[in-house]
Amino acid sequence: MKLHRIGPTVAIAMAASLTLAACGDDAPTTSANEGSEGSSDESDGGSESADADGDAGGEQLTGDVVASGASSQEAAMTAWIAGYQGVQPEVTVQYNSVGSGAGRENLIAGASDFIGSDAYLDEDERAAVVDSCGDGGALHVPVYISPVAVPYNLPGVDGLQLKPDTLAQIMNQDITAWDDPAIAEDNPDAELPDTEITVVHRSDDSGTTENFMEYLSAAAPDSWPHEADAAWPVSAEAAAQNTGVIEVINQNEGTIGYADASVVTGQAAAVGVGDEFVEFSPEAAARVVDASEPADTGLDGDMALELARDTTESGAYPIVLVSYHVACTSYDDAERANLVKDFLNYVVSEEGQSTASEAAGSAPISETTRESALSLIDTIQGG
Repeated sequence: MKLHRIGPTVAIAMAASLTLAACGDDAPTTSANEGSEGSSDESDGGSESADADGDAGGEQLTGDVVASGASSQEAAMTAWIAGYQGVQPEVTVQYNSVGSGAGRENLIAGASDFIGSDAYLDEDERAAVVDSCGDGGALHVPVYISPVAVPYNLPGVDGLQLKPDTLAQIMNQDITAWDDPAIAEDNPDAELPDTEITVVHRSDDSGTTENFMEYLSAAAPDSWPHEADAAWPVSAEAAAQNTGVIEVINQNEGTIGYADASVVTGQAAAVGVGDEFVEFSPEAAARVVDASEPADTGLDGDMALELARDTTESGAYPIVLVSYHVACTSYDDAERANLVKDFLNYVVSEEGQSTASEAAGSAPISETTRESALSLIDTIQGG
């Protein structure tokens, strides 16, 4: 059975959501995935408003697209939706920032036309999504490359440096005070207080969490005993979404956590890579992506990646997420397929990537990745 638009799932109803609509400005609204059944007007179809180079321009479409998922993409999605409004003023795009895990549940349930996710679908999810997306399942288009920052709030300590094992022991609460000898060894010139460390993590299932844990497992296996998962495994201070984590850290001294770099407004630690410490930046994150290999999802041409978390390349920032737009390979409705394809074409276009970079500080995808993405998006079928 291919994707049908149905009502919002429990995941949306229970999660704090932000709906972003392409209605002429960047202001978020509070509407959820409601009232969209049958609201797509007739169109002659064809996802031709982005040409072979991913540039905007072409047939004007009418209708609506409903998506949900990763909060890491929130700033980028706001910018993409506003930019797409200039290309397709008669198309409304709504995005509910409910987290990657809830987004994947929504795609499986048929409640979203496509989703944003900081992790590709696992084997069980790929099997389950066939019910809503048809036998071809779903495809992954990398649209957003961003560091996962390690924000902290420790007045008087600037430029904090943490080796992988030190960071892992802090997150596992084996190191509980800021003047611990391991932290002091990483920061020989700092005056560290005896303040208790408070770890702040995501309360919701999160691709950001999974990416961060994958890094800890790869870079500090002796200090991080937990398998990567969308749920944080150690009891600590919890907050919903990336913005919630940052809010708690900014308001409380002695805290440390992890969050998509786009929402970080204070200080963040440099992490150990080989013999150096590297601060987060889009360019440093892109170095890791370039060194990564494709993941085997069973779909020819799919663009899910196995990221090189344990790289020692100079200047590479290894705590990175590649956030995907995950769409069905096939839709019951040809018009809906065309709308999804058209929006995704805009997102991966040079204009779309530049827009996201300016708004969220993400690293634009390479031209090679863009060409592969456009080819993959073109395989989406409808009707």
